[in-house]
Amino acid sequence: MENQSQVTEFILLGLTQNPAAQKIIFLVFLLFYLATLVGNLFIVLTIISSPSLFASPMYFFLTFLSFLDACFSSVIAPKIIVDSFYEKKTISFDGCMTQVFVEHFFGSTEMIILTVMAYDRYVAICKPLHYVTIMSRQLCFFLTGLAWAGGFLHSVIQISFILTLPFCGPNVINHFLCDLYPLLELACTDTRDLGFMVITNSGFICILIFFLLLISYVVILYTLRTYSTEARRKALSTCSSHITVVFMLFVPCIFEYARPPSTFSFDKMVQIFYTILTPFLNPFIYTFRNMEVKNAMRQLCCNKLFLNKK
Repeated sequence: MENQSQVTEFILLGLTQNPAAQKIIFLVFLLFYLATLVGNLFIVLTIISSPSLFASPMYFFLTFLSFLDACFSSVIAPKIIVDSFYEKKTISFDGCMTQVFVEHFFGSTEMIILTVMAYDRYVAICKPLHYVTIMSRQLCFFLTGLAWAGGFLHSVIQISFILTLPFCGPNVINHFLCDLYPLLELACTDTRDLGFMVITNSGFICILIFFLLLISYVVILYTLRTYSTEARRKALSTCSSHITVVFMLFVPCIFEYARPPSTFSFDKMVQIFYTILTPFLNPFIYTFRNMEVKNAMRQLCCNKLFLNKK
């Protein structure tokens, strides 16, 4: 990670400079982070331990999504929690670049896997007779690998923008994390062209995928007209959960990256929403209305209690 920079570290202003508020931030974010890890990893363990669920493409992808949520949250939350103990919050240059890369890697991979999950629901509802043939285990593994590769390629492109920039003096970031637009503002060069490339690589792609997902669900909802009431109710329950997660992730990202390069005071709250709250809420969204997952969780807990008693 060598470039023309004279800056060796960045200073993060964080969410607040108030010592009392920082104690609240520590407690709140610690609880959210622990709940996110426990909730998402419990979903992973539940589905993997249930052969019937893990054999289903829908739950196979849900396992992957929950794992990504746990990883995505771990990129941001621990740094916020640790920084709440310090008045001066710093991050090394290499650490900052690594955070940008990993954050966009997991975030973009999650967007791709949400698109894959929408395709899975489309095939299940619109082509039910061919579902087993189309959504084979080989295709599931291929699409999962494609999500990893797409996330990696996106992050490599993003970080290549930043690594070419010279940082020759200003090193204070008015944020709780390293991200593209705050770093562009600190660069000692004209970054308008790079800002446009960020919009193209992140903003426009988010908008395109988001509208493709919306179109796919319009087709799905249209197809559901011919289903029985019970089948329609079950399909709508699954689809509504997915649509909710899509909106929670894509709308904030579109707001962040599909606009001219600039930073606003409420950017922090927007990024808190999709980096902390969305991974925390996803387990609740996917399990509270899903009887199959809830039954598998009960069975897993009962088996553990039975083994402990023995």
